[in-house]
Amino acid sequence: MAFEKIKNAIFQPESTTGSEDEFYSLSKKDIKNEELKSGSQMILVEPRAYSESQQIADYLKNRNSVVVNLKRVTSDQAKRIIDFLTGTIYAIGGSLQKLGNGIYLCTPNNVSVQGKMSENEEKEKNSKSKFEEEIDF
Repeated sequence: MAFEKIKNAIFQPESTTGSEDEFYSLSKKDIKNEELKSGSQMILVEPRAYSESQQIADYLKNRNSVVVNLKRVTSDQAKRIIDFLTGTIYAIGGSLQKLGNGIYLCTPNNVSVQGKMSENEEKEKNSKSKFEEEIDF
């Protein structure tokens, strides 16, 4: 009896491994959920409130890259979101890169970002908005 349990644990019967029909009968929702879990997505997010920052952190924890557009939130909310995401990114060993005015790229440690976005620094210094001055790194 104990031998049967060990044998079944090592050599699983084919009935528990699933059939080819089950593999191809997955719904689009199931496939999308699997893709989000696999960490192979680039997700674009435009939060409208601070409460959405946890959703962004969940994407990062699942090893997905996230582009965050903060133009629809107030400057105070944007600062809080960036603070929250900075802590999340630190905890997972990722990186945060500014792409433009209020747009940030958040990546987990399994994604390597080559290059850096830069504009004419003189133009940027003269045209910084109050929003950018408050949350600039």
